[in-house]
Amino acid sequence: MPPDHPEPHRPPSWARAALFRHRQLLRFAVVGGICFVLTNAVNYALKLTVLTAHPVTALGVAVLVATIVSYVLNREWSFHDRGGRERHHEAALFFLISGVSLGLNAAPLAVSRYLLGLRTPAVDLLTQEVADFVSGIVIGTLVAMAFRWWALKRWVFPRAGVRVVRGGGERPAPTGKSRDRAA
Repeated sequence: MPPDHPEPHRPPSWARAALFRHRQLLRFAVVGGICFVLTNAVNYALKLTVLTAHPVTALGVAVLVATIVSYVLNREWSFHDRGGRERHHEAALFFLISGVSLGLNAAPLAVSRYLLGLRTPAVDLLTQEVADFVSGIVIGTLVAMAFRWWALKRWVFPRAGVRVVRGGGERPAPTGKSRDRAA
C-alpha cells in the first residue's frame, strides 16, 4: 500500500551533484533575475508616476537601485565565501564593473539600431521592437552577465575561503553549510 505522503520527487544524483558544484553560479543568476525584475519595477513605477516626462532619469534611478541591491546580494549570498579586498575597494570595483557591464549590455542594441538600421522608419514598429528586445534584453543581458560573472570572481571577490576584516586582516569566510541548507 502506498504511503499517505509520498516522498517528493528528487532530481537524479548526477543533477544534484551538478547543482551543488555550480551553486555559486546559480545564486549569481538568481540575484541577476531579482535585480532584473527590480530594475523594471522601479523604472515603470517612476516612469508611470513621478517621472513621466523623464524616462531616462527613471531608468537611471532604477539601475542605481538594482546595482546597490545586486552588490549586497552578491556579496552576502552569491560570493559569501569569497573575499580578498577591503569593503570600500570591493564596492568601488563592483560599481566600476557594473558600469562596464551597462555598456556591454547596450552595445548589441546600438549595433541593431544604428549599424544594422533596425529602427523606424526603415522598418516597421514591430520589427524595431522585436530587434530591440532580442539585441538589448536577450543578447546584451547575456553578454553583460558573462562579463560580470568573470570580472566579479577575478577582481571584486578574488580569493575563495576568506573575507577581509577592518584593519586589513583576514578571517575565514562562512562555511556556507547552514546557508546552503536554507537556500
